[in-house]
Amino acid sequence: MSNRPKGLILDFGGVLTTPLLPAVLAFERREGLLQGACLAALYKDDEGVRITSDLERGAVSQTEWNEFAGKMLGISPENLMGRIFGDLRPEPLLIDAAAAARRAGIKVSILSNSVGLAPWDLYDGYELDRLYDVVVISEHHLLRKPDPELFEITLKLMDLPADECVFVDDTVAYTEAAEKLGITGVHNEDPKQTVAALSELFGVNLAAA
Repeated sequence: MSNRPKGLILDFGGVLTTPLLPAVLAFERREGLLQGACLAALYKDDEGVRITSDLERGAVSQTEWNEFAGKMLGISPENLMGRIFGDLRPEPLLIDAAAAARRAGIKVSILSNSVGLAPWDLYDGYELDRLYDVVVISEHHLLRKPDPELFEITLKLMDLPADECVFVDDTVAYTEAAEKLGITGVHNEDPKQTVAALSELFGVNLAAA
């Protein structure tokens, strides 16, 4: 980009939180499941993929998903989503970078695929409405990443064109979807490297205290 971007769009789980996979693996160990059981049942099985996509779009509730996943895994469905992701913690490097970006006059938004909001709320305690300019949770729009329309809704709410925004996600397929719309994509694999990449793109030291 010839000019510095003006907007930063952040995924939530795995970006503003610690990585998802270690949390899932820890859950499997606690429950006595084989390693990889969750991924096989919920992200590789056709029916598991369908119901998880429906959850992200708000077509099924978290409770319905818990019941389905509990049967697939042969374990109790009670608060299953909360148990799976119980080890997630805030990622301070990216939370602090987002705050630094806002102080520098950059619009900062959240674009997250929902995992349902009850009985367990992934976003509880993160004060998204207070700390970010725009918050787009997929189920509120009956869409899910990588649907182009969900990115376009986010851009409209930010009042910025695609080529003035940067999108960070821990799923490369979603950064690629953003790039097809003209948004600069940053695949988050290591928070320190991501903050360095964003600092270079925006021309602002986002690692500064």
